[in-house]
Amino acid sequence: MPATPHKVAEASPRYQAQTDALGGPGLRAFFKLAERWNLRVAEQRRLLGDPPESTFYKWKRERDGAPGRDTLERISYLLGIFKALAILFPQPDRADAWLRRPNDAPTFGGKSALERMLSGNVADLFVVRQYLDAQRG
Repeated sequence: MPATPHKVAEASPRYQAQTDALGGPGLRAFFKLAERWNLRVAEQRRLLGDPPESTFYKWKRERDGAPGRDTLERISYLLGIFKALAILFPQPDRADAWLRRPNDAPTFGGKSALERMLSGNVADLFVVRQYLDAQRG
């Protein structure tokens, strides 16, 4: 049966409810990760997709909110990167150092993974995550 506009519109609120429920936990995890990686505010905002400054500080202060789908996708990739690094480098200091160390792999072209991640494109977060997952095997 083909979808009607009415049926499509019905699906949206359910999806929104799911993403709203993920906002608080996702933001709390992100800010813990940002602290662990010693990210500056500008870097944090960039990794989240450059939300307005007031929105960012509200999220940071309240550790809750309803970020959009793009922001949640970014957080998901970042948490995956964090987990992959923890598996590849059981010593946290080595994992954190890898993130900032220049990398000669073609994926990075001599830049660090963090530099690639800070490009602003969600696709770059995906690429770093994919690279680390491939390294894990």
